[in-house]
Amino acid sequence: MGGGGTSEDGDVGFQIAPMVDVVFVLLLFFMASAGSQVIEKELNISLPSGKSASAAGGIPTTPIIIDILPDGKIQMNNQVYDNPTSKELPELRAWLKQTIQKFGDKDPVILRPDPQTKHERVMDVLNAASAAGVTKLSFS
Repeated sequence: MGGGGTSEDGDVGFQIAPMVDVVFVLLLFFMASAGSQVIEKELNISLPSGKSASAAGGIPTTPIIIDILPDGKIQMNNQVYDNPTSKELPELRAWLKQTIQKFGDKDPVILRPDPQTKHERVMDVLNAASAAGVTKLSFS
């Protein structure tokens, strides 16, 4: 059994080709994951300032509170506007438009829908307020 040759089971040495393959796979993985990263976008939100009524211009604003009842009635100052099936809400729209023309658009409009109110009815009131020219509107 021969003594002086090289054995086929011996140490082959460090193989570079499999290491390059691993590096390419890792590079591909990180490139693919970097491309799917969520990009944050800036939202234009105007936050209320901490100015007092005297610093803001003198007269404090009086909010116009509109209640939307579960049966579809629109109520403001204990007075019901329009009938529950009206989608256009002409009485509410006319009152809001008249108020804005008379006093300006300094008073905010606050909607208070009941938790049982249908969203469609809330949208009807939002459309009427928009058509009347309301720009300051919030929910309570």
